[in-house]
Amino acid sequence: MNCPVQRGLFRQLAAAILLGLCFASSPCRADDEARAPRGAAVTVLKAAKQCFAAIVEVSGILIPREETAVRSDRQGLKVAEVLVDAGETVTAGQALARLALPEGGMIVVQAPVAGLVSKSSAVIGAVASGKGEALFSIIPRSEFDLVGLVPVRDLSKLAVNQTARVKIIGAGEVDGRVRRVATTVEPNTQLGQVLVALSSTRRLLVNSSGRAMIKTGQSCGVSVPLTAILYGSAGTVVQVVRRDRVETRRVEVGLMSAGQVEIRDGLVEGDIVVARAGALLREGDPVRPIAASADSK
Repeated sequence: MNCPVQRGLFRQLAAAILLGLCFASSPCRADDEARAPRGAAVTVLKAAKQCFAAIVEVSGILIPREETAVRSDRQGLKVAEVLVDAGETVTAGQALARLALPEGGMIVVQAPVAGLVSKSSAVIGAVASGKGEALFSIIPRSEFDLVGLVPVRDLSKLAVNQTARVKIIGAGEVDGRVRRVATTVEPNTQLGQVLVALSSTRRLLVNSSGRAMIKTGQSCGVSVPLTAILYGSAGTVVQVVRRDRVETRRVEVGLMSAGQVEIRDGLVEGDIVVARAGALLREGDPVRPIAASADSK
């Protein structure tokens, strides 16, 4: 046998020996598995417990809770001096205007209650009347209500003394509390009236627009980010990762708050969920889960 043939046989024998060693050796298999593709990298997080507030929104306008009209006790007196203007806050007994008596001298018109002067018709030289337009209108204690209309489905959830946060255009947010809930609804619109009493030391304006967020209850359960929810023809689903593969779970969603969604059925606390569910992931797809950072949740 010549040398080239011997060298060929030697190479075949060496290759067979190496192949046998590789099949008999677990490191070889581990290296092959490490080189094999493991699927797309996906960001995941754990479904966690969270409490959600049940909220009813009411939009409306601000009205005075009460209004006190201030007039002269005598007819025919002329306004000699105006001491306050509309928009000012006054105390009980504070002088509002001075009226000239026909026989000479002055009388002082005083505030019967403390509060906000909402309107004033008093101008120097005008004749004060005991029956006509009031010289001043005062909102006692500067108390306002937000009056709004809500659908029947929400009206049944409301009750006196429920707390609220009220956003008022030009005045920011103030605290509120349900003061009155209608016992009837308007037949054509099926809307009922609700009054929300406002608690604020800020200057509020009559007829300003506002929106009340009334807390009607609370529900605590499993939650996931809104980005983890997929809505489609198959219903509402969440993509769960188990053993590095995607599982599609149909879920029942509930309340929402600050980008989180309550899951009432379909998940349990601790389930590993794809943080940003996508249509490109399918049932059974292999994935490489990467835990979401605290900043990205």
